Amino acid sequence: MIATALATALAAATAAARAVLALALLVVFYALVALLVLVWLAFLVLGLWSAGAPESQAPPTSVILACAAFAPIVWGMVWAVVRTARPAAPPEDTVWVSRRRAPALWAAVDELAGSVGTAPPDAIRLTAEVNASVTEHASFLGLLPGRRTLYLGLPLLAGLPPAELRAVLAHELGHFSRRHGRFGTLAHRGTAGLAAACDAVRSAAAANDLVRLYAGGPLLLLRGYTRVFRLLTRPVRRRQEIEADREAARAAGARTVADALRSAAALEQAWLEFGAGFLTPVRRAEGRVPDDPFRAFAHMVEAPELREPFAALRARAAERPADRDDPHPDLATRLSRLARLPDRPAGGGVGVGVAEPLDVPSGYAVELGRTLYPGLGTARTMPWREWLGLLAEHRATRLLTPLAEAVRTVEKAAGISGSSGLTIHQVLRLLDSGRRMPLARALGGRVPDVESPAGRDPLGLLSQALYVLIGAQLVARGSAHWTMNWTGPGALVPPEGLAPGTIRDWADTAVREPGQTQRLALYLAALGVNDRAPLPGVAWDAAREPVKKAAISIAPGVDEPARRRISGIRVLALTVLLGLTGVSWMLWADREERPSPRPAWQTVNPTATYDPVPGGTGLPGEMPGGASGGISGGISGGIPTRLLPTGPIWTPGLSLRPSFDLESLVPRRPTP
Repeated sequence: MIATALATALAAATAAARAVLALALLVVFYALVALLVLVWLAFLVLGLWSAGAPESQAPPTSVILACAAFAPIVWGMVWAVVRTARPAAPPEDTVWVSRRRAPALWAAVDELAGSVGTAPPDAIRLTAEVNASVTEHASFLGLLPGRRTLYLGLPLLAGLPPAELRAVLAHELGHFSRRHGRFGTLAHRGTAGLAAACDAVRSAAAANDLVRLYAGGPLLLLRGYTRVFRLLTRPVRRRQEIEADREAARAAGARTVADALRSAAALEQAWLEFGAGFLTPVRRAEGRVPDDPFRAFAHMVEAPELREPFAALRARAAERPADRDDPHPDLATRLSRLARLPDRPAGGGVGVGVAEPLDVPSGYAVELGRTLYPGLGTARTMPWREWLGLLAEHRATRLLTPLAEAVRTVEKAAGISGSSGLTIHQVLRLLDSGRRMPLARALGGRVPDVESPAGRDPLGLLSQALYVLIGAQLVARGSAHWTMNWTGPGALVPPEGLAPGTIRDWADTAVREPGQTQRLALYLAALGVNDRAPLPGVAWDAAREPVKKAAISIAPGVDEPARRRISGIRVLALTVLLGLTGVSWMLWADREERPSPRPAWQTVNPTATYDPVPGGTGLPGEMPGGASGGISGGISGGIPTRLLPTGPIWTPGLSLRPSFDLESLVPRRPTP
C-alpha cells in the first residue's frame, strides 16, 4: 500500500516537472521568435538608414533581398506564436447544440458531470469525426481558466449504444474533474504552434527559391524542438487519459468503458469505409449525396450482414499500436488498466442499466453533413432513405457498363451488327451462337477480381451480369426494386408472385445450359419485359463505342490549404521586396549630398617673386630684407591680381619650407 502511494506520488511529481519544463520550452520558443523579429527589424532599419546616408552610392540591394527572403519565415514564426498564445476559435466544421433543441443530450451531460465531480461544460459542439474531446479556451498559455467546450462526434451518437455513449461522455468530463484542461491546452497549443511554424517554413521554401537555400537549417531546428516538446508532453497526456478512464469507470462501470473503447475503434474504421466505399463512389458516379449521412451510417452499422465483420473489428481493435504522436495510450494498455477496476459504477452512478437513447434533432445532422462535401449545392442532396436506394442500384448495376463493352467487343470480332444500346436480346443471341466463353472472358477482363461477385468463375460472372441486366429492365418498368446489401451488390426484390432467387436461377440456367435462352425469353415476355428494348442509362455513341463517364483523377499534389499558404507567402515576399525597394529608392534620391571640401582663396599678384633672400626666414610671403608685408608688389603696384588658395598647394617658383628650422638639427660644416 505504501509502495503504491509512493509510486503514485512519484508519477505525479514527474508529470508536474514535465509540465513545468514544457512551459519553459514554450516560453523559450517565444523568446527566440521575438529575437528573430528584432534581428529582422534591425536589418530593415539598417537598410533604410544606409539608403538615405549622404555617402550612399546606390540603394542597399543585398539588404533588401535579405529582408524580403526572411519575411516569410519571420511571419510564419509570428503566426505560430499568435496561434499558440491566444485561445483558438471553434472549428468551422462544427455545429453548436443548444439546450432547448437537445434537452436529452444536455440532461445526460449534466448528470454525468455530477457523477465525476465537475461542472457541466459551457457548450457542446457536434463534429463529423468518430471522436470526442474537451477543450478549455483558457488565456495566458492556458494557465487561466476559460470557457469549456465538449466536442462530440455525430458518428458516435449514431453508432454507439446508449450506455457506451454515456461512458465516452463520462471519460471526457473526467478530464475536467481532474483539471486536465490547463495542461492539455498548453500541450495542444504548443504542438499546434510548432507544427504551424514548420508548415510556414516548408511553404516558404516551396514558394521561393531564395528561401529554399537557407530553409533547411531553421526547419531542422524546429523539427528537433517539436520532437523534444512532444517527448515532454506525451507521457503526461497519456497519463491523463488513464486517469480519465478511471473517472469514467467510477461513473459508468469499467466493463462499459472498455466496450465503448472497442466500439469507438471499430466505428472509426467503419466510418472511413463508409466514406470511401459508399459516399464518394455514388457522389462521383451520380452526383448525389444524402442529406443526413449519419443516419445512413447508422443503418449500415445496424445491418445484420455486418454484425460479424463489426465484431471482428472490435476484437482486433486492441491489436493496433498507438501512433507515436498520439496523446492516447494504445488500447491494450487502457483495457488492461480498466480490467483492474470495479465493474459496477460507484455510488449508484449511471451504467449499463441505462438504455435511453441520446438523439439530437435531424437539423443538426443535415447542417453538419454539408461540411463533408463543401461546394456541393443543396440541389445535389436527397433524403437519406432515397439515397440508400440509389446506392443499392449503383452497386447492383456496376456490371452493366463492363457487360456493354464486352458485348460490343464480341460482336465486333464476329462481324455482328447490334442495336443502338445494350439489350437482353444481344446477350441471348451471343449465347445461342456459342460465344458464351468469349463473352465471359471479355467481361472478366473488364471486372477486377475484388468486384467480381462470382469470384474467378467466368460463367458465374456472366450469369450475374445477365441477372443484373434483367433486374434493371424490371426496375425501369417499375415492377421491381433494389434493396441495399452492405457486403455485396444490391439484391433485387422481384415482382409480386416470384421468389427472390427465381430470376437469378433463370439467368444462371440460360448461361450455363445451351438451348435455354428461348425459355428465358418466354419468362421475360410473361413479365412484360421487351428483350429488344435498350436499357436506359447504358448508351453508345454513333460510332458504336460505349460512352464512358469522365474519370475523376486524384493526382497527388499540394492540397488547397497548402496552396493558399504558398500563394500568400509569395505575395508577402513580393510585397516586402517592392515596398522596401520603393522606400529605399525614395530615401536614396532625396538624400542630402555633402559638399566636397574646397580651399579658401586669396588675392595674389601674378608678378610676385618668391625666392627667399639670403638671411631671410625662407617662409612664404616674406619680403626682401626680412620685412613681412605679404606678397611683393601688392595692390599698390597697380598690377592686376588673381585669387589663389591659401591652403598647402604647390605653385611653380614657390618655395615651400617646413614651419620648423632644420638647420638647428643638422650641423653645418664650417666654411674654410
